[in-house]
Amino acid sequence: MADVYAAKKYDHLLGIEGLSDTLMTNHFTLYEGYVKNANLIIEKLRGTEIASPEHAELQRRFGWEWNGMRLHEFYFGGMTKEKNELGEGLLLQKLIECFGSFEKWSKNFTTIGAMRGMGWAILYEDLHTGELLNVWVNEHDMGHLAGSRILVNMDVFEHAFMIDYGTKRADYIETFMRSIDWKEIERRYQEGK
Repeated sequence: MADVYAAKKYDHLLGIEGLSDTLMTNHFTLYEGYVKNANLIIEKLRGTEIASPEHAELQRRFGWEWNGMRLHEFYFGGMTKEKNELGEGLLLQKLIECFGSFEKWSKNFTTIGAMRGMGWAILYEDLHTGELLNVWVNEHDMGHLAGSRILVNMDVFEHAFMIDYGTKRADYIETFMRSIDWKEIERRYQEGK
């Protein structure tokens, strides 16, 4: 049976300032593993007796692999080598409304990303209220806000920065913030409005 998901290519990010090609290539390989394992689990679930312990364990594992795939797609898809800033559009207005200023949002987001532990810092839009929320997500499959759209997500698992920055997570966070593709993030925000 054919794979349900195919790994996307992000080679256009090679040469991004502050993130070595070695780090990025390793990160792409990790992402490709999530895609492969999501497909593998889907295939195994289709061939496993539903009430079996094997089926239950595969079902439990699926969220980790699938979210690992999608979170990396949002992460890489929201980055660029081109310098750009958030324009005077709807997203900036909403960030100011929710956080007081772009700078306050940025400070809050980077502070969350700098917290001890591994995980993700994510800017969500609550699709029910329109509220923008910065959230720490510890694991791929736990802590997500149901009914919300991911706008910006920063990978703060060690694999995202250790090759280039060692334990200097704050330096990686600065690099990530300079690499956000604000055109893409604005597009995500306006999607469905």
